Parts: sequence; C-alpha cells; structure tokens
Amino acid sequence: MEVNQAKQEHLLALKGLHMEISGKFPTFCNPKPNVYLMRLTKPTLFTNMPVTCEDRDLPGDLFGRLMKEDPSTIKGSEALMLGEMLTLPQNFGNIFLGETFSSYISVNNDSSQLVKDILVKADLQTSSQRLNLSASNNAVTELKPESCIDDVIHHEVKEIGTHILVCAVSYTTQAGEKLYFRKFFKFQVLKPLDVKTKFYNAETDEVFLEAQIQNITTSSMFMEKVSLEPSMMYNVAELNTVETEDEGTSTFGKMSYLQPMDTRQYLYCLKPKPEFAEKAGVIKGVTVIGKLDIVWKTNLGERGRLQTSQLQRMAPGYGDVRLSLEMIPDTVNLEEPFDITCKITNCSERTMDLVLEMCNTCSIHWCGVSGRQLGKVSPSASLALPLKLLSSVQGLQSISGLRLTDTFLKRTYEYDDIAQVCVVCPYMSRES
Repeated sequence: MEVNQAKQEHLLALKGLHMEISGKFPTFCNPKPNVYLMRLTKPTLFTNMPVTCEDRDLPGDLFGRLMKEDPSTIKGSEALMLGEMLTLPQNFGNIFLGETFSSYISVNNDSSQLVKDILVKADLQTSSQRLNLSASNNAVTELKPESCIDDVIHHEVKEIGTHILVCAVSYTTQAGEKLYFRKFFKFQVLKPLDVKTKFYNAETDEVFLEAQIQNITTSSMFMEKVSLEPSMMYNVAELNTVETEDEGTSTFGKMSYLQPMDTRQYLYCLKPKPEFAEKAGVIKGVTVIGKLDIVWKTNLGERGRLQTSQLQRMAPGYGDVRLSLEMIPDTVNLEEPFDITCKITNCSERTMDLVLEMCNTCSIHWCGVSGRQLGKVSPSASLALPLKLLSSVQGLQSISGLRLTDTFLKRTYEYDDIAQVCVVCPYMSRES
C-alpha cells in the first residue's frame, strides 16, 4: 500500500511540473495567408417553370396569382419561362478553346499578425508551356490582419486539355522568417467546334474549299464571323452570300445562330494572283491554302475566337503536260461545228516539242488537220489552242480524243473526257 501511494504522489508531481512548464512557455504559430480563387464569368438569364391551369379547374386562379407575386417573372407575361433576373455562376463551369479565361485571386491575412514583403505569382501550366499571368511582379510591403491583396488575371485559351493554375505566395513574418507556399487549381479546356474541310480542284487553277463547322457545346452560338485568310499566292471569294441590288444577304439568314450539335457548310473559292497564275510549276506544287478565322458569341455576349492551323490540300497531279479548257459552249446544235479553246501548259522542267493528234469517237468528230506541229513550249509556259469539232449524237456528250506527243522523248499524252457539252437538235418541233 505504501509503495502504490508513493507512485501516485510521484505521478501527480510530474503532472504539476508539466502544467507549470506549459503555462510558463506559451506556444506560438506562424501566420499564414490564405489564397481564394474565383472564376469571373457573366451571369445567365434566370428561368422558371410556369404552372398554369384553366379557371374552371380546382385551383382556379391560384397559380396565376402566385406567378404574378413571383418577383422573377416578367410582369404581364408571367407564363414565359424567361425572367427579368440574372443568375450568378454556381460552379466553375466549362471553359472552351478560344475563350478568355478570367479569374479573381485574393490573398487574405486571416491571422492576427502583420506579414511583410508579400509576393503573389500566378502561373498557368499547360501540356506544352508555362505562362506567367501576374499583372505585377512587385512585392507588397506589408499586409495587416484581416486585409487582402486582390488581382485579376486574363488569358486567351489556345490549348485543349488539362490546365493547372499555380498560385505561389511568399512572405516574411514579424520574426524575419521567410515562408513560401503554393496552391494548385486544375481545370479542363474543351473543344467548342468541330471543323472539317474538303478541297475541290477545278479544271482551271481555282480551288474550292468547303468548311463544315459543328457546334459541339451545350449552348447556342452567334456566329459573328467565319472567314478564310488565304496564303500569299491566292485571292479568296466568299460564296456564302446571295448578291442583291442593295447588298449581299447571308445564305443562313439574318440571325446567324448555330444551335447545339448543328452543322453549317461554308464555301470559298481561291484564285491564284495574277503574278503567280502564269507560273504553272509554282501553282502546281502549292499545298498551303490558308487558315480559317472563326469568331462567335455565347450567353450574354462572351466572345470566343478560333483560328485553325494552315489548311493543306493534296497537290493535283498534272503530269508533264496539262491541258485545260479556256472556252466551251454549254449547248450546241446537232451536226453543227462549234469552237472551243484549249490551254496547253508545260509543267515539266524541260522544253517540249509537241505534236497534236485528234482522234474521232463515235459521237465527237474533230474538224482540222491531225498531226500538226505545235512548236516548242518552254518550262512553265502556256499555249492557247483554238479547235473546231461537231457532234453526231444528241444528249450530253463527252469531249475526248486529243493526243499530244513530245518528239524529244517520243512520249504521248492522252486526254479523254476533257469536258461535256449538251447537244440538241434544232429541227425538232415541239408538240402542242
């Protein structure tokens, strides 16, 4: 019994000593500011769900009176879902490629101590680069308790995928200790539009571009501008308007809205500039056409912009000699000669001595001397060739049967299905 009592007294003495030391040396903690992040977006229009019934139903005019008393409804049009109020963003929301990401950063001193030399740095880390978004790189001299440092950052999003906003804060305590901490905010950047392109190479040097643009977001878009910026060798003409006496009217109507998952097709015609049109070898190898510039607006006027990379086409294979039609009539009379004009271009890097042969088909008969000499054609040079022919069969007939022979290499180039012409009979009387 005496031994147990001695142990208890010893333990009580130790506890008393611990309590005395704890009270004599109070514990201090370092002050640490807090970082708060809020994305800056425009509000959305508030919508409600109107509930109505006929006057002879059991509720009578109860629903009508409740909707009139509702402050969110439009006076006089209570049955509309759209109200007069705006709704503040309830979450971070979606960020799409081409939009401007805006964020409000606040560093609060929630402690009871003064901190000095506060430096706030905001960096945006993408899959390919790290960008500094801080408006100022100067340190704040001091930050009093319950005070804050505010900053607003803006960045035009140009990459899709994961983005990480890194907020780094360095500061000095009253005791002279330098401290540093970081906070990470991760978000995803989505693709707003799906753009598909198709190229069509005409018989001439013209190139037609068809661009299919699909809205793959969940909200409507106002298409402010969809234009093609051509490369240095081409001039572009938009084929998306109908010309009237006063001005051009868009083929999509006055209100250019693109609903979710809807697709539009835009058409453009590119023509070589005059200084490049005669250089067949240069135009033949051009694959870079230009890039699309798309500007749209969503919700309450939030603007987005997207530029595609340089659009490239498959270079047409003309071979050593290219034959194209400069002039041909649409409709001709049966068994009556008509004129066409061909253009022969030397696409090779050597001079060619050409001989023209004209071979008749079952419907097309050439008029003139076959096997005549056309002379020498220099590299990238062209030769205009007027020809005369007639058709012995009615209907849509294909022009074929031209042969060009290079006397230097004894090589023959055949050209069939060059173009089509409609052959009609002028003597056929109409039945009354």
